Formats: sequence, C-alpha cells, structure tokens
Amino acid sequence: MATNVRRLQAEEAALFRALRLRALEDAPEAFASTLADALKQPDSYWEPRTQSLTEPGRNVMFVAQDEDVPVGLAFGVVHEPGVAHLAGMWVEPALRGCGLGRALVDAVIDWARGRGFARVDLWVTEANDPAVWLYERTGFTATGRRDVLPWNHALTTIEMTRAV
Repeated sequence: MATNVRRLQAEEAALFRALRLRALEDAPEAFASTLADALKQPDSYWEPRTQSLTEPGRNVMFVAQDEDVPVGLAFGVVHEPGVAHLAGMWVEPALRGCGLGRALVDAVIDWARGRGFARVDLWVTEANDPAVWLYERTGFTATGRRDVLPWNHALTTIEMTRAV
C-alpha cells in the first residue's frame, strides 16, 4: 500500500464534502454533527469551509490517500491560545490498522508544533476503543473531562490531551 498524508487544497471543496459525508455515514457515533445535517448543506456551504481549512495561518485538514484515492481525514483546529484541537478524524474501515490513523495524528501534531502550540486536545467517544487506543499510543492521555454528543446524549465523550 502506497499511502501519504497531505493538506487539503483550496480548490478541493468537493473532496472535502465527499470525505466528510463518508465519515459521517460510516461512523456517526464519532462526530458531534450528523450526516442528515451535512446533507442539508448547499454547495455554497462547503467552499467557505474549505477556504477556512486551506488559508495559511488558520485551521487545516489533512487527507490520507492510498495511491491517489482519498481514504481518511483529520482536522487541526485552533482551539484557544496555545492549544490546537485534533478533530473530525476518520479512516476508511477497510484500511484501519494500517497506520493511516497514526499518520493523520502525526500530521496534526506536526502542524501544531510548527504553529508553536503547547498542546493538542481532542474529544473521542468513550466507547470507541480503537480510537481511544490509537490516541493513547500516540501520546494522548485522558484529562478526566467528560461530555456527551450533542445529538445523542447516550454517548459519552472524553477529552484527551498531549504536549507538543
């Protein structure tokens, strides 16, 4: 498998939309928003969002590719002064366990380090053991803070953090 991780480009709003919809469809319990809400958004919604992820000095989206096929994504978001946030991470189910998740996490960590952030935080659904284990293996630890998914209060999320 020839894989790489790259930044989303400004002209790739359609790719952003397709990957985000695929992620929300595959793993709805992993995200704070829903597929139904995302499907309601017009094309005009996706272009400004793409711009906010591709303009220098703002947030970022990384795309994991197998050969030239996009198969994963992760966001690096400015959380608060000195803190970045890893968000919206997803990898195509058939390719989980192949190192793409780790590569996406590493890309966000490298981005945060390059921006001078002191730490990276994230929220993960507590019952998503594979994701929790991935984050633990990449240096994240639970902070003790808990919350629920906005659209499903039966699902608990936990906050994790790691120093950059």
